[in-house]
Amino acid sequence: MAVVEIERHDSILVVRMNRPEKRNAMNTEMLTELGKAFTEFRDDGDLSTAILTGNGEAFCSGEDLVEAAERGTPGFDPELPYDPFWNDGMGPGETIRKPIIAAVNGWAMGGGFIQAWMSDFRVAARSAVFEISEARHWLLGAYQYGFTDTLPWAIASELALGFRMSAERAYQVGFVNRLADDDKLLDVAFEMCDHLKAIPPASVANTLTMARALRPRIPTGARLLGEKLKENGNLDDVMEARRAFAAKRKPEFTAL
Repeated sequence: MAVVEIERHDSILVVRMNRPEKRNAMNTEMLTELGKAFTEFRDDGDLSTAILTGNGEAFCSGEDLVEAAERGTPGFDPELPYDPFWNDGMGPGETIRKPIIAAVNGWAMGGGFIQAWMSDFRVAARSAVFEISEARHWLLGAYQYGFTDTLPWAIASELALGFRMSAERAYQVGFVNRLADDDKLLDVAFEMCDHLKAIPPASVANTLTMARALRPRIPTGARLLGEKLKENGNLDDVMEARRAFAAKRKPEFTAL
């Protein structure tokens, strides 16, 4: 069974994460195949728009914590090939000058949330749930994603500490572009593609380049503080979070 499924609909590429039994957790194989899919999207001049979605009850539940526990190191395998979409968690860089739509069909957690954040547009099923899980698994929550999406400070702080957000609330605060009934999710995504196809390709590319350039960045001082805080605590707690998840038990963290 392919862990990433690819469908071509004329100029639209649909990329489906396909580990439903693992809530589409991103293991090394899936990340490698996603990189190949977005490289194909970038390089194929006949493709104009990509839709990223998941099979099963989840969009993507983020890092495969079991694989990380077995490997003995947190995060993704550092030897992974370059992915022009993931781009170190910052989203499509200058090489992908085409729109990417996240069609969030269920749980979007951790790296799954980040994939939705990196996309240019977000369509969410009404049953979808968003969560930035990093605070549970690292020594610093992934603070940057809410703040750089210009969400209100209180809401961005909630997200950074792993509070869950329904699709309805995500739409209300401006994180989601469109809400869709669960069985109409891809229909709504394809409607957005149809709109984009009616615009000159150069205009789409140039406008996206400008929109991405205008996205707020974390100030240098705060970024440097974040680098220090990532190691401010017992680093073994990072692996303990993964060991506990793999063993299906409560983690035993070190007190501050």
